[in-house]
Amino acid sequence: MKMTAMQRRKIALIAVLAILVVSLGYVALRSGPLAPVAVTTANVESRSLRPALFGVGTIDAERTYRVGPTFQGRVKSLTVNVGDRVVAGQVIGEMDPVDLDDRLTAQASAMQGAVASVSEASARRAYAATEARRYERLLEAQATSEEVLAAKHQELVSAEAAVATARSNLDRMRSDYSGLQSQRGNLRLVAPASGIVTLREVEPGAVVAGGQTVIEIIDPASVWVNARIDQVSSAGLMAGLPARIQLRSRGDRTLQGRVLRIEPRADAVTEETLVKVIFDTLPAPLPPLGEYAEVTVDLSPLPKGLVIPNAAIRRQGTAVGVWKIEDGDAVFVPVALGRTDLAGQVQVLRGLTAGDTIIVYSEAEITANSSISIVDNIPGVTP
Repeated sequence: MKMTAMQRRKIALIAVLAILVVSLGYVALRSGPLAPVAVTTANVESRSLRPALFGVGTIDAERTYRVGPTFQGRVKSLTVNVGDRVVAGQVIGEMDPVDLDDRLTAQASAMQGAVASVSEASARRAYAATEARRYERLLEAQATSEEVLAAKHQELVSAEAAVATARSNLDRMRSDYSGLQSQRGNLRLVAPASGIVTLREVEPGAVVAGGQTVIEIIDPASVWVNARIDQVSSAGLMAGLPARIQLRSRGDRTLQGRVLRIEPRADAVTEETLVKVIFDTLPAPLPPLGEYAEVTVDLSPLPKGLVIPNAAIRRQGTAVGVWKIEDGDAVFVPVALGRTDLAGQVQVLRGLTAGDTIIVYSEAEITANSSISIVDNIPGVTP
């Protein structure tokens, strides 16, 4: 019995539909929503963990000296430039005296006049004292009156007051002269300590105010790193811990140092702990102040315990845990975590045992009903 053309078309259509159904089922089971999720795994290890803290900071100096005049004036000359080394007591600049020398001369002349005034007042007092004694003897001989004697005593009192006033004026002029001399001595800008010039704020000819910085000097032996470490991970941080310092300009070299101290005041805005880190050996050449630096502080090793990769930690609602493989299925297990290190390892205080297999990376989000397939790596997911 021959099939008609209509029957042949029906059979062909059924065959095509069957192939499509099989293909869709294959795709759904291999790469669709019903396909197993590719995962990579790791075993829970029992070993010691050495945590470390990471922070960033800038190069600074503990001992910085800012040299400038004590009064307003014009900079006459500067003998040092940025980068020069200076020694304590070295003259590094001079201020223009302007009219200071003329004021000193005028004050000296005024002092001479004040000395003459004191001499004159003293002579008058001596004369008044002699006259008072003479009239006292005349009164005893009844050759004068008490009124005349009282007038002579008043002249003596006035003469003594004039001497006191003249001496007070002389002392004030001497004090003013001494102050002008001190200002004249302060015209020289002197290095207070040995170090390196890091800043030349103004140039000769510029007018500066009293107390304004003209030259800045640092003690190179006091160079350190002002580092900042997140308060969340700063537990165990203390002075004396070893540190590794990496300067931005020397990324291929790690310098050794140690924590000098932890500042008693933290940054409340950024929630960071401020730490001073010093070099075991100062780098040469000395890094510029303000250069960016990365600091890694090595904490004391922790006792031996369970360790897992930090990437394996997942959150289900409010619970923190890992996906553990049991009989080929993924089971979420809550865990209690401890300290971490910079290599991405974290302590497990409870919830797992040594040798347990856990999921580290997954191709997609895992649920309790997910089917999994263990692979060596996941392209684009596993580092």
